[in-house]
Amino acid sequence: MASVNFYFQVHQPFRLRRYSVFDTDPFYFGNDENQRICEKVANKCYRPATQKLLDLVRRHEGRFKVAFSISGVALEQFQLWTPDVLELFQKLGETGCCEFLGETSHHSLSFLFSRDEFSEQIALHEKQVQDLFGQTPRIFRNTELTYSNELAAHIASLGRHDAVLCEGVDRLLGFRSPNYLYVPPRDGKNDAAPVKLLLKNYRLSDDIAFRFSDRNWSEWPLNAETFAKWVNLINGDGYVCNLFMDYETLGEHQWQETGIFEFLDVLPEKIFDVNPGVNDFVTPSEAIARYAPVGEYNVPEMISWADTERDLSAWLGNAMQDNAAAELYRLEAPVKAKHAAGDEHILEDWRKLTTSDHLYYMCTKYWADGDVHKYFSPYDSPYDAYINFMNVLDNIRKRADVE
Repeated sequence: MASVNFYFQVHQPFRLRRYSVFDTDPFYFGNDENQRICEKVANKCYRPATQKLLDLVRRHEGRFKVAFSISGVALEQFQLWTPDVLELFQKLGETGCCEFLGETSHHSLSFLFSRDEFSEQIALHEKQVQDLFGQTPRIFRNTELTYSNELAAHIASLGRHDAVLCEGVDRLLGFRSPNYLYVPPRDGKNDAAPVKLLLKNYRLSDDIAFRFSDRNWSEWPLNAETFAKWVNLINGDGYVCNLFMDYETLGEHQWQETGIFEFLDVLPEKIFDVNPGVNDFVTPSEAIARYAPVGEYNVPEMISWADTERDLSAWLGNAMQDNAAAELYRLEAPVKAKHAAGDEHILEDWRKLTTSDHLYYMCTKYWADGDVHKYFSPYDSPYDAYINFMNVLDNIRKRADVE
């Protein structure tokens, strides 16, 4: 059996406005631009894609399943500017065929710098999902699929989640397939039962997320029947095909004109038809309930789903990023003390700065080649991103009474 686990990440950061050393006000976020981008992506992706998924669930009478992790900052933007998008996600959740996963509320890398803040953001996001969708997340997806053995142990110790999503990295898997469930190695340092691991099949995921519209790709144009045959090939070497990707793949990164929505429209029936009665769709919780882990997936150092390196270098790969992150988390204690003393906005302002995108904009890898890092950045250069961020952080520092 090949069970397809279709998971999408939904995220929009609160981007900073241009903030100079001469600015003294505590209004850091360019919300006119944030609203414009949120509405643009809603028109290109969130509205048509979510309506399409809702139609697929209904057409296939519940046999089609999907999962989402929606960052807390994205949920906040939907509530502010596109409430109809939130309603579409709620309708999808009400079908019983959509699972909402847990993550950090502010799409942060807080696990690397503060376990207390990491746990607090998980709890904040859990409450958002409960309040908006009536579900309590049992599957965890860390920001940008960052993961290690240590993270798995921490998640297990919290007792909130049964499984974690992560990248299936070739150098760590060796000869093994990502199409099985795994567990982290037990090192005897904690008594918590290990969480199960669902590994992304990056080859098949990236066929849709990155290569779908590439006219130089040998498989272009990709049709749903061909893709379904590739999925079916995991039978005999696995049983769950984890297709993990950004939701903006549908309509934003792969434009409507590429045929991405037509591809999605027929994909479920092709998955069903290529091996009738054998292949199906599952949510992550259904996958871990149905299948047993086959072994350990040992990840001693942090991995992610970013770039070819699958490491942290997109966010912590140069001196600017390292300095910005260190200075940011150095303010955690004074910011929380100031918040407790009555500054009701300073903690949320600081948490919005923990969103990983701010560090991503400072990435210097491949910048001259016009790569994906440059595509997503609102700045003219990584250095502009660093200066702007540090100007804002300096204002936060003054508000927190830190010399």
